[in-house]
Amino acid sequence: MTKRNRIFVGILLAYAIGVALLMWRLLGDIDPRYRESAEESLVETAHLMASLVEQQSPDGAIDPALLKPVFRALYARPVKADIFGFKKTRIELRVTVVDRSGRVLFDSQGRHEGEDFSQWRDVRLALAGEYGSRTTPDVAGEPSTSVMYVAAPIRVRNEIVGAVSAAKPVQSFGQFVEAARRKTLLVGLTSVVAVILLAVILSAWLVRPFGVVADYVRYVRRQRSFSLPRLSRRAFRAVSAAYDEMRDALAGRNYVADYVQTLTHELKSPLSAIRGAAELLHEPSMPEADRRRFVGNIERETQRIQELVDRMMELAALEQRQSLDKPVPVSLKPLLEELVASAEAAGAPRRIVVTLDAPADAQVDGDAFLLRRAIGNLLDNALDFSPSGARVTLSLVPRGRCVDVTVRDHGPGIPDYADDKVFEKFYSLARPHSQRKSTGLGLAFVKEIAELHDGRASLRNAEGGGALATLSLPRAAH
Repeated sequence: MTKRNRIFVGILLAYAIGVALLMWRLLGDIDPRYRESAEESLVETAHLMASLVEQQSPDGAIDPALLKPVFRALYARPVKADIFGFKKTRIELRVTVVDRSGRVLFDSQGRHEGEDFSQWRDVRLALAGEYGSRTTPDVAGEPSTSVMYVAAPIRVRNEIVGAVSAAKPVQSFGQFVEAARRKTLLVGLTSVVAVILLAVILSAWLVRPFGVVADYVRYVRRQRSFSLPRLSRRAFRAVSAAYDEMRDALAGRNYVADYVQTLTHELKSPLSAIRGAAELLHEPSMPEADRRRFVGNIERETQRIQELVDRMMELAALEQRQSLDKPVPVSLKPLLEELVASAEAAGAPRRIVVTLDAPADAQVDGDAFLLRRAIGNLLDNALDFSPSGARVTLSLVPRGRCVDVTVRDHGPGIPDYADDKVFEKFYSLARPHSQRKSTGLGLAFVKEIAELHDGRASLRNAEGGGALATLSLPRAAH
């Protein structure tokens, strides 16, 4: 096996073991989480039913007659629910009422009335005033028929006179567990394929130095006479080329790792919010107002993820460009006038006034579209941090061989702890009027555009309050 193949197999095995352990842990954790959620719902149902029975038993004699017509009508009631693609067509809740000795007084399915349930764990503990739960299969030896039970005591004048056991087949939420497992496996397999491609590229890059040594040995063997200067020059060029390739490979690898780690961290919060809302929406008894609120949360967090991905793709494409393809002279004053007109419309709802201070025009060599995006981002930032009724000033300041485009707002300014972080990817401060954060990529985008134009971008607190953003660009050569 060649060195390249050994490196490739080693990387792949290390990753495969890591992914296998992670997937094993995740897949094993899915079922308990769903069971916990179902059990929590059964706890509330059992206590609700116990309270209803208590209301009908003021003298301590349990009379479950009220429950029989209720459950008869409940089981006959048509159900058509579409829960994230899963069709629910019947009621699967079971309720059992027992007296203080554990004898069944009422069974919603009519199968166990008169039987002694005192030996069952949930009933025994509930009659003792403790929390009782169990999971038992309907058919012995067949786990697929398992039913989850939770019991609550019936109290009359602070005396336990019976218990109510609420139950639900495990299979009713098992379909959600299987769907979650399939999705988790799909994510794992997708990541494996992606890393295999990355491993192929890395193995090709990292074994290049070994190939350089082999090439040099073959070169020496072909020489008819010994010449130390010639061999030294060849060795120096080979080592220099190998070092450059290895440096670029390691830098690229660290860059990708940093990107993935940061992006994963940023996606964790909205994904957690979406997952939490989705789990709560499974509750059949959720009020409609709460259901609409959680659906709105899912839509809002999904839009946040979409915006983050779109901006990441734009920034990644921009970072791949080493220089501008065909820079042309760009007149800044007309460009700033267009941006001010757009910013005035954006600031109108909060009565923010946007003014332009550009006594004279100036030209720079560059890309008009990218410059418009960079200055537009600075203006958007200023509008977001400006209070209602404030003023934002866009200025054009020629300065020797450079020209500065500045954006001044009168917002809260930059906190001391954020002074050196504002241009970092994904770093963002909460907007004063909405308390929401942006993707944290706008200023990083401005910085990349400035460097493509051989300029620089800066952001600092202005005298008298507010912030002052500056885009410095070299003037066009005449």
